[in-house]
Amino acid sequence: MQQHGFTLIEERQIPELSSRARLWKHNATGAQLLSMCNADENKVFGVSFRTPPYDSTGVAHILEHSVLCGSAKYPVKEPFVELLKGSLQTFLNAFTYPDKTCYPVASTNLADFYNLIDVYIDAAFFPRITPEIFQQEGWHYETEEDGSLTYKGVVFNEMKGVYSSPESILAERSQQSIFPDITYGLDSGGNPEHIPDLTYEAFKAFHETYYHPANGRFYFWGDDPEEKRLEILAELLEKFGPLAVQSEVPLQPFFDAPRREEVGYAAGEGDNRGMMTINWLMPETSDAELNFAMQMLDHILVGLPASPLRKALIESGLGEDLAGGGLENELRQLFFSTGLKGINPADETKVEELVFSVLSDLVDNGISKDSIEAALNSIEFDLRENNTGRFPVGLAVMTRALTTWLYDADPFSQLAFEKPLGSIKARLASGEKLFEDLIRKWLLDNPHRSTVVLVPDASEQKARAEKEKARLAGVREGLDDAGFAQVKAHAEELRRLQEEPDSAEALATIPRLTLEDLPKQNTPIPAEQGEVEGMSLLTHDIDAKGIIYVDAGFSLNSVSGSMMPLVPLLGRAMVEMGTSKYDFVELGMRIARKTGGIDADSVVLTRIAERTPDVRLFIQGKATTDKAEALFELMRDVLLDCVLDQKERFKSILLEEKARMEHRLVPSGHLVVMSRLRSHFGASGWLSEQMDGLAALEYMRELIERVDNDWQSVLADLTTLREAVVGRAGGILNLTGGEDTLAAVMPHAQAFAAALPQGQDVTAAWYTDAAPQHEAMVVPSQVNYVGKAANLYDLGYSYHGSANVIFKHLRMAWLWDKVRVQGGAYGAFCAFDRASGVLAQVSYRDPNLESTLDVYDRSADYLRHLKLTREELVTSIVGAIGEMDAHMLPHAKGMSSLARLLTGDTEERRQQMRDDILSTRPEHFTQFADILAEVARTGTICVLGGESVEEVAGRNGWVVNRVM
Repeated sequence: MQQHGFTLIEERQIPELSSRARLWKHNATGAQLLSMCNADENKVFGVSFRTPPYDSTGVAHILEHSVLCGSAKYPVKEPFVELLKGSLQTFLNAFTYPDKTCYPVASTNLADFYNLIDVYIDAAFFPRITPEIFQQEGWHYETEEDGSLTYKGVVFNEMKGVYSSPESILAERSQQSIFPDITYGLDSGGNPEHIPDLTYEAFKAFHETYYHPANGRFYFWGDDPEEKRLEILAELLEKFGPLAVQSEVPLQPFFDAPRREEVGYAAGEGDNRGMMTINWLMPETSDAELNFAMQMLDHILVGLPASPLRKALIESGLGEDLAGGGLENELRQLFFSTGLKGINPADETKVEELVFSVLSDLVDNGISKDSIEAALNSIEFDLRENNTGRFPVGLAVMTRALTTWLYDADPFSQLAFEKPLGSIKARLASGEKLFEDLIRKWLLDNPHRSTVVLVPDASEQKARAEKEKARLAGVREGLDDAGFAQVKAHAEELRRLQEEPDSAEALATIPRLTLEDLPKQNTPIPAEQGEVEGMSLLTHDIDAKGIIYVDAGFSLNSVSGSMMPLVPLLGRAMVEMGTSKYDFVELGMRIARKTGGIDADSVVLTRIAERTPDVRLFIQGKATTDKAEALFELMRDVLLDCVLDQKERFKSILLEEKARMEHRLVPSGHLVVMSRLRSHFGASGWLSEQMDGLAALEYMRELIERVDNDWQSVLADLTTLREAVVGRAGGILNLTGGEDTLAAVMPHAQAFAAALPQGQDVTAAWYTDAAPQHEAMVVPSQVNYVGKAANLYDLGYSYHGSANVIFKHLRMAWLWDKVRVQGGAYGAFCAFDRASGVLAQVSYRDPNLESTLDVYDRSADYLRHLKLTREELVTSIVGAIGEMDAHMLPHAKGMSSLARLLTGDTEERRQQMRDDILSTRPEHFTQFADILAEVARTGTICVLGGESVEEVAGRNGWVVNRVM
């Protein structure tokens, strides 16, 4: 078949995805198109290029940022930002992988979808990428008042943040250690030590080499017409001819013998905990049957708390939490990585011996049938459910297709999973020792193995800073007065260009929706309220492919504030400690065999009218309709029959949680700062901080000593807490599934509720912080996370939906320009909670501190003098409606509806919010300046970062908290 210059190469029906798939090839350029047609309203487009880097300067990553900074058809500074400001997009971003760069967009609105495609296509193929854009997004010199030089650049600072995270360093070095001879042995994101080696000429040449349709993979997904897809691409591709692009990713030759690598990482004083991984290289990802079998083996070995390798490592006492990402199957060759965090580096050999002992035992004595059944069910359930969270389903399918398609293999092999799964089942049924053979061949007998050990070094951070300082000093010494003046002039010119607004003519080129394109009415989520055995019931008739989602929420109203940090630990304990019928190994296997998983989650909501907290512990599970009875029975067992008196098991859970929180401090520093700030403004924020913030980490560190020295008091607290939490009083059962599913599971839901005790119906008095203090949290980090917050309602503000529009504009205009573009931070947030009234402005991977706080404080003046055009106002309104109408998958819809019920966020309130948003006027912006001026004057400051934040804190009299 020939259409619009394309030849149809292959057509398939893929029932697993309810899709008709066609692979097209463009006759003139050789470009390929994977066209997936189905009923999904969340349409996806993507163009991806093979971009293997040749060094660790981050050229592919910097280019990914830069092509979205203006193009031939859209000559504005940042079309990407203009789209973020005012689109109904459900996804808009770009990714740099070790061997590819992807530019995907998604929207449920067809006109918006076509707008996004047009901007992204022009960006990828016809970008401006001027020297100034390279300097802004990559790196450049800036001059200081004392005559010295510093580095600035968005990617430079982003990667400084990455290299401040031990987990990120471990993951990067683990991959590089087993791919030393090919592109995967380099850092496509960019090593901060090498980023300044990248020249503009090399940067420009990289685009000319790889960003050609012949090297591209185009992709469409959803309910948009296929004919239009071909038309859009034909119009683009007629501008190009054929080109032989040398971008193939070679295979890594296998080692003859294992290798070892030791790496230092920046640690706090007195921190002697290291990390290690053992890593194995495996065959190509394109072998679908082997790929799925290895995913199952990954589940068997480390997928569950009870999995034999995971269990042995955690219970060994050699470390605190599992390290390594398990199976990696997104590159050309599979690899497997596992190990431990929080080890004594001297115990490296003990960890290795333990790993190989477990693997040998599994081969010699066989893997249990329960483990194999659990792995089969879990992988198959995940594939059929295809629950991608906030990620569009079509985008997840694109990334799966690229794992083979990018290397010129079959793009459908990972999508049509029924055949390889059927073959695996048949091999197992025949008695083949499939997984034991895989362990022997690819783990025990495979010489292509590396051991990577991260060793804590309290001097590492200072050494990095000194090395960078010395390099800059060398550059400075090589500049005469004229050279220095030129560097200063270039930095000033860049700043001038950054501050210069786009012309009205340039902005007019960006395709935009109008107010007439926006829905005037909310789309309610289907919900029916009821009662079951005295417990509140909420059901949602939403087609979920024969899956039932169950959320059992138990009120924590009767729990004292001092016990709140224990709630998440109790949740994990109930799901992972075992019952009187099943030990924790058997329980974990049964959950994996019978269901799609059971998890615990602590949630703090705020009632809108009263500004008081609704805080709950949720036990959540999912299963196919035919296994719903088993799901409810298991949920009942973990709630009522959990055996808590298991000191060592509980300590393992506690150490894991502590390690995970410690290792997220730097990569998720903005969330740590935001939680700390919100804790000062009301009970909801304070409770969240107790259960999931720095306060929780401090509690866990003390709890470890109590477990060791006074286990009985800890057990008494756990028992008392469970009795206070589990019960029908104040509880709610939330069910999401299709009509037939809901009808089929209702008897099981009723039996579940009937088995629960009545429970307590009292309200504890929660303590909250006294007057908030400015705080600096010190960790080993090369970047900062800078926050300032206040409660607008306490300052006299009354909520109006125009606030959604104002904060959308503030983040994507003022904060983006000042904190990210000019300041060099990777990002900035302007987060407002309309239930509590708390506004938090927080930066992400920020090289600055006081200058960022100054930007926050000047937000009021910015609004006061803002002259919004009609187009700018409409853009911000569209963006606010897009956030309000975010696309959700079935379970997310059910949980959102439940949250709205518990907080009193009625359809009437939400419709009023929409009406307010749609009627926002310029004067709303200028009037809001007064309240932001009060935030500047009275707001609370919290920052997280390295030694520089301690210096600033000392000058300003802030509280200093050495966290690590």
